[in-house]
Amino acid sequence: MPLALLALAVGAFGIGTTEFVIMGLLPEVSDSFGVSIPTAGFAVTGYALGVVVGAPFMTAIGTRLTRKQMLLMLMGLFIAGNLLTALAPAFGVLLVGRVLPSFAHGAFFGVGSVVAADLVAPNKRAGAIASMFMGLTLANVVGAPPGTLIGQHAGWRVTFFLVAGLGVLGLLGIAKLVPARPERATPELRKEFGVFRNPQVWLAMTMTVLGFGGVFTAITYVTPMMTETAGFAESSVMWLLALFGVGMVVGNMIGGRYADRHAMPLLYASLVGLATVLGLFTLTAHHKAAAAITLMLIGLFGFATLPPLQKRVMDHAAEAPHRGVGGQHRRLQPRQRARRVARWARHIRRLRVHRAQRGRRGRGAVRPGRRGLRGLAGAPAGWPNPGPRGAASCGPAGR
Repeated sequence: MPLALLALAVGAFGIGTTEFVIMGLLPEVSDSFGVSIPTAGFAVTGYALGVVVGAPFMTAIGTRLTRKQMLLMLMGLFIAGNLLTALAPAFGVLLVGRVLPSFAHGAFFGVGSVVAADLVAPNKRAGAIASMFMGLTLANVVGAPPGTLIGQHAGWRVTFFLVAGLGVLGLLGIAKLVPARPERATPELRKEFGVFRNPQVWLAMTMTVLGFGGVFTAITYVTPMMTETAGFAESSVMWLLALFGVGMVVGNMIGGRYADRHAMPLLYASLVGLATVLGLFTLTAHHKAAAAITLMLIGLFGFATLPPLQKRVMDHAAEAPHRGVGGQHRRLQPRQRARRVARWARHIRRLRVHRAQRGRRGRGAVRPGRRGLRGLAGAPAGWPNPGPRGAASCGPAGR
Protein backbone atom coordinates (compact mmCIF):
# COMPACT_ATOMS: atom_id res chain seq x y z
CA MET A 1 0.00 0.00 0.00
CA PRO A 2 1.34 3.49 -0.81
CA LEU A 3 2.65 5.61 2.03
CA ALA A 4 0.17 8.33 1.09
CA LEU A 5 -2.59 6.14 2.55
CA LEU A 6 -0.94 6.63 5.95
CA ALA A 7 -1.43 10.39 5.69
CA LEU A 8 -5.09 9.89 4.77
CA ALA A 9 -5.48 7.46 7.68
CA VAL A 10 -4.03 10.03 10.10
CA GLY A 11 -6.55 12.60 8.94
CA ALA A 12 -9.33 10.03 9.27
CA PHE A 13 -8.06 9.21 12.77
CA GLY A 14 -8.38 12.83 13.86
CA ILE A 15 -11.87 13.14 12.35
CA GLY A 16 -12.97 9.89 13.99
CA THR A 17 -11.63 11.01 17.35
CA THR A 18 -13.50 14.31 17.35
CA GLU A 19 -16.65 12.53 16.20
CA PHE A 20 -16.72 9.87 18.90
CA VAL A 21 -14.94 11.45 21.87
CA ILE A 22 -17.83 13.81 22.60
CA MET A 23 -20.04 10.81 23.37
CA GLY A 24 -17.94 9.96 26.40
CA LEU A 25 -17.77 13.58 27.55
CA LEU A 26 -21.46 14.52 27.53
CA PRO A 27 -21.70 14.57 31.36
CA GLU A 28 -18.68 16.90 31.60
CA VAL A 29 -20.01 19.21 28.88
CA SER A 30 -23.41 19.21 30.57
CA ASP A 31 -21.94 20.23 33.93
CA SER A 32 -19.65 22.85 32.36
CA PHE A 33 -22.48 24.79 30.69
CA GLY A 34 -25.28 23.92 33.09
CA VAL A 35 -27.45 22.09 30.55
CA SER A 36 -29.08 18.67 30.66
CA ILE A 37 -27.50 15.61 29.06
CA PRO A 38 -30.17 15.47 26.30
CA THR A 39 -29.40 19.11 25.51
CA ALA A 40 -25.68 18.38 25.52
CA GLY A 41 -26.49 15.61 23.03
CA PHE A 42 -27.09 18.33 20.44
CA ALA A 43 -23.30 18.48 20.19
CA VAL A 44 -23.59 15.02 18.60
CA THR A 45 -26.73 15.76 16.60
CA GLY A 46 -25.34 19.05 15.29
CA TYR A 47 -22.20 17.27 14.12
CA ALA A 48 -24.28 14.67 12.28
CA LEU A 49 -26.40 17.32 10.57
CA GLY A 50 -23.27 19.18 9.60
CA VAL A 51 -21.92 16.08 7.91
CA VAL A 52 -25.11 15.78 5.83
CA VAL A 53 -25.18 19.44 4.80
CA GLY A 54 -21.44 19.95 4.59
CA ALA A 55 -20.59 17.23 2.07
CA PRO A 56 -22.45 18.74 -0.94
CA PHE A 57 -21.70 22.30 0.22
CA MET A 58 -17.95 21.70 0.42
CA THR A 59 -18.05 19.79 -2.87
CA ALA A 60 -19.56 22.86 -4.53
CA ILE A 61 -16.88 25.10 -3.04
CA GLY A 62 -14.03 22.81 -4.05
CA THR A 63 -14.91 22.25 -7.71
CA ARG A 64 -12.06 24.52 -8.81
CA LEU A 65 -9.49 22.88 -6.52
CA THR A 66 -7.38 19.80 -7.06
CA ARG A 67 -8.06 16.85 -4.79
CA LYS A 68 -4.94 17.50 -2.74
CA GLN A 69 -5.84 21.18 -2.29
CA MET A 70 -9.34 20.11 -1.27
CA LEU A 71 -7.97 17.76 1.38
CA LEU A 72 -5.68 20.46 2.76
CA MET A 73 -8.55 22.96 2.94
CA LEU A 74 -10.75 20.43 4.75
CA MET A 75 -8.07 19.66 7.33
CA GLY A 76 -7.61 23.38 7.95
CA LEU A 77 -11.36 23.70 8.59
CA PHE A 78 -11.16 20.70 10.92
CA ILE A 79 -8.39 22.32 12.97
CA ALA A 80 -10.24 25.64 13.23
CA GLY A 81 -13.46 23.95 14.38
CA ASN A 82 -11.79 21.96 17.16
CA LEU A 83 -9.92 25.02 18.41
CA LEU A 84 -13.21 26.93 18.56
CA THR A 85 -14.80 24.04 20.47
CA ALA A 86 -11.96 24.00 23.00
CA LEU A 87 -12.23 27.77 23.55
CA ALA A 88 -16.05 27.99 23.52
CA PRO A 89 -17.32 30.39 26.22
CA ALA A 90 -20.97 29.29 25.79
CA PHE A 91 -22.85 26.22 24.67
CA GLY A 92 -24.00 27.92 21.46
CA VAL A 93 -20.39 28.64 20.47
CA LEU A 94 -19.54 25.00 21.20
CA LEU A 95 -22.25 23.92 18.77
CA VAL A 96 -20.73 26.16 16.08
CA GLY A 97 -17.33 24.66 16.83
CA ARG A 98 -18.80 21.18 16.40
CA VAL A 99 -20.47 22.02 13.09
CA LEU A 100 -17.29 23.40 11.46
CA PRO A 101 -15.28 20.15 11.55
CA SER A 102 -18.41 18.21 10.60
CA PHE A 103 -18.43 20.14 7.30
CA ALA A 104 -15.00 18.67 6.62
CA HIS A 105 -16.06 15.15 7.62
CA GLY A 106 -18.18 13.98 4.67
CA ALA A 107 -16.15 15.73 1.99
CA PHE A 108 -12.85 14.44 3.43
CA PHE A 109 -13.94 10.82 3.32
CA GLY A 110 -15.49 11.30 -0.12
CA VAL A 111 -12.43 12.93 -1.69
CA GLY A 112 -10.07 10.74 0.34
CA SER A 113 -11.78 7.58 -0.92
CA VAL A 114 -11.27 8.68 -4.53
CA VAL A 115 -7.61 9.56 -3.87
CA ALA A 116 -7.01 6.25 -2.07
CA ALA A 117 -8.63 4.29 -4.92
CA ASP A 118 -6.47 6.07 -7.50
CA LEU A 119 -3.28 5.15 -5.65
CA VAL A 120 -3.68 1.40 -6.25
CA ALA A 121 -4.71 -1.04 -8.98
CA PRO A 122 -8.44 -1.34 -9.78
CA ASN A 123 -8.70 -4.76 -8.13
CA LYS A 124 -7.38 -3.36 -4.82
CA ARG A 125 -9.57 -0.27 -4.49
CA ALA A 126 -11.77 -1.59 -1.69
CA GLY A 127 -8.68 -2.55 0.31
CA ALA A 128 -7.21 0.94 -0.16
CA ILE A 129 -10.45 2.58 0.96
CA ALA A 130 -10.54 0.28 3.99
CA SER A 131 -6.94 1.25 4.81
CA MET A 132 -7.92 4.91 4.91
CA PHE A 133 -11.00 4.13 7.01
CA MET A 134 -8.76 2.17 9.37
CA GLY A 135 -7.85 5.53 10.86
CA LEU A 136 -11.53 6.15 11.60
CA THR A 137 -11.96 2.76 13.27
CA LEU A 138 -8.72 3.00 15.26
CA ALA A 139 -9.97 6.31 16.63
CA ASN A 140 -12.39 4.29 18.75
CA VAL A 141 -9.58 2.15 20.16
CA VAL A 142 -6.67 4.53 20.71
CA GLY A 143 -8.35 7.91 20.13
CA ALA A 144 -11.73 8.33 21.80
CA PRO A 145 -11.07 6.22 24.97
CA PRO A 146 -7.88 8.08 25.99
CA GLY A 147 -9.56 11.33 24.98
CA THR A 148 -12.47 10.50 27.27
CA LEU A 149 -10.10 9.68 30.13
CA ILE A 150 -8.17 12.93 29.63
CA GLY A 151 -11.40 14.90 29.45
CA GLN A 152 -12.71 13.37 32.68
CA HIS A 153 -9.54 14.20 34.62
CA ALA A 154 -7.97 17.24 32.93
CA GLY A 155 -11.09 18.81 31.42
CA TRP A 156 -12.91 18.27 28.15
CA ARG A 157 -11.30 21.37 26.64
CA VAL A 158 -7.86 19.74 26.82
CA THR A 159 -9.19 16.84 24.77
CA PHE A 160 -10.24 19.09 21.92
CA PHE A 161 -6.91 20.92 21.95
CA LEU A 162 -5.24 17.53 21.47
CA VAL A 163 -7.67 16.67 18.68
CA ALA A 164 -6.72 19.90 16.91
CA GLY A 165 -3.09 18.74 17.19
CA LEU A 166 -4.06 15.51 15.40
CA GLY A 167 -5.48 17.67 12.63
CA VAL A 168 -2.13 19.46 12.30
CA LEU A 169 -0.36 16.10 11.90
CA GLY A 170 -2.85 15.05 9.24
CA LEU A 171 -2.41 18.36 7.40
CA LEU A 172 1.38 18.01 7.33
CA GLY A 173 1.18 14.37 6.24
CA ILE A 174 -1.17 15.13 3.34
CA ALA A 175 0.97 18.06 2.23
CA LYS A 176 4.10 15.89 2.23
CA LEU A 177 2.95 12.43 1.10
CA VAL A 178 -0.16 12.73 -1.06
CA PRO A 179 0.89 13.25 -4.71
CA ALA A 180 -0.32 16.41 -6.42
CA ARG A 181 -1.74 14.87 -9.56
CA PRO A 182 -3.19 17.21 -12.18
CA GLU A 183 -6.90 16.84 -12.74
CA ARG A 184 -7.98 15.47 -16.10
CA ALA A 185 -10.65 18.14 -16.46
CA THR A 186 -12.20 20.86 -14.36
CA PRO A 187 -15.32 19.30 -12.85
CA GLU A 188 -18.63 21.05 -13.33
CA LEU A 189 -21.04 21.19 -10.42
CA ARG A 190 -23.95 20.10 -12.61
CA LYS A 191 -22.04 17.02 -13.72
CA GLU A 192 -20.93 16.27 -10.16
CA PHE A 193 -24.56 16.12 -9.05
CA GLY A 194 -25.42 14.11 -12.15
CA VAL A 195 -24.55 10.92 -10.25
CA PHE A 196 -27.87 11.27 -8.42
CA ARG A 197 -29.66 10.35 -11.64
CA ASN A 198 -28.45 6.80 -11.09
CA PRO A 199 -30.91 4.89 -8.86
CA GLN A 200 -28.15 2.51 -7.77
CA VAL A 201 -26.33 5.42 -6.12
CA TRP A 202 -29.50 6.31 -4.21
CA LEU A 203 -29.94 2.69 -3.15
CA ALA A 204 -26.38 2.44 -1.80
CA MET A 205 -26.78 5.77 0.02
CA THR A 206 -30.10 4.67 1.53
CA MET A 207 -28.53 1.47 2.82
CA THR A 208 -25.71 3.50 4.35
CA VAL A 209 -28.12 5.91 6.06
CA LEU A 210 -30.35 3.16 7.44
CA GLY A 211 -27.48 0.96 8.58
CA PHE A 212 -25.37 3.64 10.20
CA GLY A 213 -28.41 5.44 11.54
CA GLY A 214 -28.96 2.48 13.84
CA VAL A 215 -25.29 2.35 14.84
CA PHE A 216 -25.00 6.00 15.79
CA THR A 217 -28.38 6.11 17.48
CA ALA A 218 -27.16 3.40 19.82
CA ILE A 219 -23.71 4.92 20.34
CA THR A 220 -24.69 8.56 20.88
CA TYR A 221 -25.90 7.90 24.44
CA VAL A 222 -23.56 5.01 25.18
CA THR A 223 -22.30 6.65 28.40
CA PRO A 224 -25.68 7.05 30.17
CA MET A 225 -26.88 3.67 28.87
CA MET A 226 -23.84 1.81 30.11
CA THR A 227 -23.66 3.59 33.45
CA GLU A 228 -27.36 3.93 34.35
CA THR A 229 -28.90 0.91 32.56
CA ALA A 230 -26.12 -1.68 32.43
CA GLY A 231 -24.61 -0.63 35.77
CA PHE A 232 -21.03 0.16 34.74
CA ALA A 233 -18.98 2.76 36.58
CA GLU A 234 -18.02 5.97 34.76
CA SER A 235 -14.39 4.83 34.78
CA SER A 236 -15.42 1.85 32.63
CA VAL A 237 -16.66 4.01 29.74
CA MET A 238 -13.12 4.27 28.36
CA TRP A 239 -12.62 0.55 27.84
CA LEU A 240 -16.22 0.14 26.65
CA LEU A 241 -15.52 2.63 23.87
CA ALA A 242 -12.29 0.77 23.17
CA LEU A 243 -14.27 -2.48 22.90
CA PHE A 244 -16.62 -0.83 20.42
CA GLY A 245 -13.57 0.37 18.51
CA VAL A 246 -12.13 -3.16 18.38
CA GLY A 247 -15.35 -4.32 16.75
CA MET A 248 -15.09 -1.47 14.22
CA VAL A 249 -11.49 -2.37 13.37
CA VAL A 250 -12.30 -6.06 12.87
CA GLY A 251 -15.39 -5.26 10.80
CA ASN A 252 -13.45 -2.81 8.62
CA MET A 253 -10.69 -5.38 8.06
CA ILE A 254 -13.23 -8.03 7.04
CA GLY A 255 -14.98 -5.59 4.72
CA GLY A 256 -11.75 -4.44 3.10
CA ARG A 257 -10.56 -8.01 2.57
CA TYR A 258 -13.66 -9.40 0.88
CA ALA A 259 -15.41 -6.36 -0.65
CA ASP A 260 -13.46 -6.55 -3.93
CA ARG A 261 -14.50 -10.17 -4.55
CA HIS A 262 -17.72 -10.80 -2.61
CA ALA A 263 -19.30 -7.38 -2.15
CA MET A 264 -22.98 -8.30 -2.21
CA PRO A 265 -22.86 -11.47 -0.02
CA LEU A 266 -20.78 -9.53 2.50
CA LEU A 267 -23.24 -6.64 2.41
CA TYR A 268 -26.26 -8.91 2.97
CA ALA A 269 -24.59 -10.75 5.85
CA SER A 270 -23.38 -7.59 7.61
CA LEU A 271 -26.73 -5.78 7.33
CA VAL A 272 -28.66 -8.78 8.66
CA GLY A 273 -26.16 -9.16 11.49
CA LEU A 274 -26.37 -5.45 12.32
CA ALA A 275 -30.17 -5.50 12.47
CA THR A 276 -30.04 -8.56 14.72
CA VAL A 277 -27.59 -7.18 17.29
CA LEU A 278 -29.35 -3.80 17.40
CA GLY A 279 -32.60 -5.60 18.18
CA LEU A 280 -30.91 -7.70 20.86
CA PHE A 281 -29.38 -4.58 22.44
CA THR A 282 -32.78 -3.73 23.96
CA LEU A 283 -32.49 -6.95 25.99
CA THR A 284 -28.75 -7.19 26.61
CA ALA A 285 -28.40 -3.56 27.79
CA HIS A 286 -29.53 -4.63 31.27
CA HIS A 287 -26.65 -7.08 31.77
CA LYS A 288 -23.01 -5.99 31.94
CA ALA A 289 -21.27 -8.77 30.01
CA ALA A 290 -24.00 -9.10 27.39
CA ALA A 291 -24.13 -5.32 26.89
CA ALA A 292 -20.36 -5.14 26.36
CA ILE A 293 -20.37 -8.00 23.82
CA THR A 294 -23.33 -6.48 21.96
CA LEU A 295 -21.56 -3.13 21.82
CA MET A 296 -18.55 -4.74 20.16
CA LEU A 297 -20.77 -6.62 17.66
CA ILE A 298 -22.53 -3.38 16.70
CA GLY A 299 -19.18 -1.91 15.74
CA LEU A 300 -18.17 -5.08 13.87
CA PHE A 301 -21.29 -5.48 11.73
CA GLY A 302 -21.72 -1.74 11.26
CA PHE A 303 -18.28 -1.16 9.78
CA ALA A 304 -18.20 -4.40 7.82
CA THR A 305 -20.83 -2.76 5.59
CA LEU A 306 -18.70 0.31 4.90
CA PRO A 307 -16.15 -0.92 2.27
CA PRO A 308 -18.71 -2.69 0.02
CA LEU A 309 -21.10 0.26 0.21
CA GLN A 310 -18.33 2.74 -0.61
CA LYS A 311 -17.18 0.56 -3.50
CA ARG A 312 -20.69 0.32 -4.97
CA VAL A 313 -21.25 4.07 -4.72
CA MET A 314 -17.91 4.80 -6.41
CA ASP A 315 -18.48 2.23 -9.16
CA HIS A 316 -21.94 3.57 -10.01
CA ALA A 317 -20.78 7.18 -9.72
CA ALA A 318 -17.98 6.43 -12.19
CA GLU A 319 -20.58 5.17 -14.66
CA ALA A 320 -22.87 8.18 -14.16
CA PRO A 321 -21.18 10.50 -16.71
CA HIS A 322 -21.80 7.85 -19.39
CA ARG A 323 -25.07 6.31 -18.30
CA GLY A 324 -28.41 7.72 -17.24
CA VAL A 325 -31.36 6.26 -15.41
CA GLY A 326 -32.01 2.67 -16.42
CA GLY A 327 -28.67 2.38 -18.26
CA GLN A 328 -29.63 4.75 -21.10
CA HIS A 329 -26.97 6.87 -22.73
CA ARG A 330 -26.69 10.40 -21.51
CA ARG A 331 -27.91 13.34 -23.59
CA LEU A 332 -25.33 14.58 -26.05
CA GLN A 333 -23.85 18.04 -25.90
CA PRO A 334 -24.60 20.37 -28.86
CA ARG A 335 -21.11 20.01 -30.35
CA GLN A 336 -21.22 16.23 -30.03
CA ARG A 337 -24.67 16.16 -31.60
CA ALA A 338 -23.44 18.27 -34.54
CA ARG A 339 -20.50 15.92 -35.15
CA ARG A 340 -22.79 12.89 -35.11
CA VAL A 341 -25.23 14.52 -37.57
CA ALA A 342 -22.34 15.39 -39.90
CA ARG A 343 -21.06 11.81 -39.77
CA TRP A 344 -24.45 10.39 -40.67
CA ALA A 345 -24.79 12.96 -43.50
CA ARG A 346 -21.52 11.69 -45.01
CA HIS A 347 -22.79 8.12 -44.80
CA ILE A 348 -26.02 9.08 -46.58
CA ARG A 349 -24.11 10.88 -49.37
CA ARG A 350 -21.91 7.82 -49.91
CA LEU A 351 -24.98 5.60 -50.07
CA ARG A 352 -26.58 7.87 -52.69
CA VAL A 353 -23.40 7.86 -54.77
CA HIS A 354 -23.28 4.07 -54.60
CA ARG A 355 -26.91 3.74 -55.70
CA ALA A 356 -26.33 6.12 -58.61
CA GLN A 357 -23.30 4.14 -59.77
CA ARG A 358 -25.20 0.90 -59.39
CA GLY A 359 -28.00 2.28 -61.56
CA ARG A 360 -25.52 3.16 -64.33
CA ARG A 361 -23.74 -0.20 -64.18
CA GLY A 362 -26.81 -2.38 -63.84
CA ARG A 363 -27.60 -5.21 -61.57
CA GLY A 364 -24.17 -6.72 -61.82
CA ALA A 365 -22.43 -3.99 -59.83
CA VAL A 366 -20.49 -4.92 -56.77
CA ARG A 367 -22.59 -4.77 -53.58
CA PRO A 368 -21.31 -3.08 -50.43
CA GLY A 369 -19.88 -5.27 -47.73
CA ARG A 370 -21.63 -6.14 -44.51
CA ARG A 371 -19.35 -4.00 -42.33
CA GLY A 372 -21.13 -0.70 -42.99
CA LEU A 373 -21.00 2.08 -45.52
CA ARG A 374 -17.25 2.68 -45.68
CA GLY A 375 -15.73 3.08 -49.09
CA LEU A 376 -19.04 3.33 -50.93
CA ALA A 377 -17.86 6.06 -53.28
CA GLY A 378 -17.68 3.46 -56.06
CA ALA A 379 -15.71 0.36 -57.00
CA PRO A 380 -12.12 0.81 -58.16
CA ALA A 381 -11.52 1.27 -61.87
CA GLY A 382 -11.12 -1.97 -63.72
CA TRP A 383 -12.99 -4.04 -61.18
CA PRO A 384 -14.56 -6.93 -63.13
CA ASN A 385 -18.23 -7.69 -63.34
CA PRO A 386 -18.91 -10.65 -61.05
CA GLY A 387 -21.09 -12.25 -63.69
CA PRO A 388 -23.82 -14.75 -62.98
CA ARG A 389 -24.57 -16.20 -59.59
CA GLY A 390 -21.87 -18.56 -58.40
CA ALA A 391 -19.07 -16.79 -60.26
CA ALA A 392 -16.17 -15.04 -58.47
CA SER A 393 -17.35 -11.90 -56.70
CA CYS A 394 -14.64 -11.04 -54.19
CA GLY A 395 -12.11 -9.31 -56.34
CA PRO A 396 -10.00 -9.61 -59.48
CA ALA A 397 -8.61 -12.99 -58.42
CA GLY A 398 -12.02 -14.32 -57.42
CA ARG A 399 -10.94 -15.48 -53.94
